[in-house]
Amino acid sequence: MAKLILTHEVSGLGTAGDVVEVKNGYARNYLLPRGFALTWTKGGEKQVEQIRSAREAREHKTLEAAQAQAASLAQAPVRLEVKAGKEGRLFGTVRAEAVAGAVEAAGLGAIDKRKVILPGHIKTTGKYEVTVRLHDEVSAVVTLEVVAAK
Repeated sequence: MAKLILTHEVSGLGTAGDVVEVKNGYARNYLLPRGFALTWTKGGEKQVEQIRSAREAREHKTLEAAQAQAASLAQAPVRLEVKAGKEGRLFGTVRAEAVAGAVEAAGLGAIDKRKVILPGHIKTTGKYEVTVRLHDEVSAVVTLEVVAAK
């Protein structure tokens, strides 16, 4: 078992700043090469505090602020223009950073692209339900309208 400090949120494992124990292969082949974690050392406790303080700065300060943003996200659909073919098939797929940019462009506030959960691969135009985790206790469902760019 390998002891690691997470630098990013990994679903099913923990959030940034958590110290976790995982199997050696998972650490060596997935977490470490992608930069999701650092090996734990005794001097790493300083890094843990820095990572946690950076995570707290990115998160909503209060539960009420997250709930207010969730209410505004649920009210109006967010429009995302992408390159598409004749029959509505996209040239590529919709990514989380595109959704975060569309939400910010719509004036609904900034969201972290790592908190966007897509409902699979979006490869055609249409309406989709996208979940955004704003706080540990608050998630918002955003209606995403994917339309062809002109």
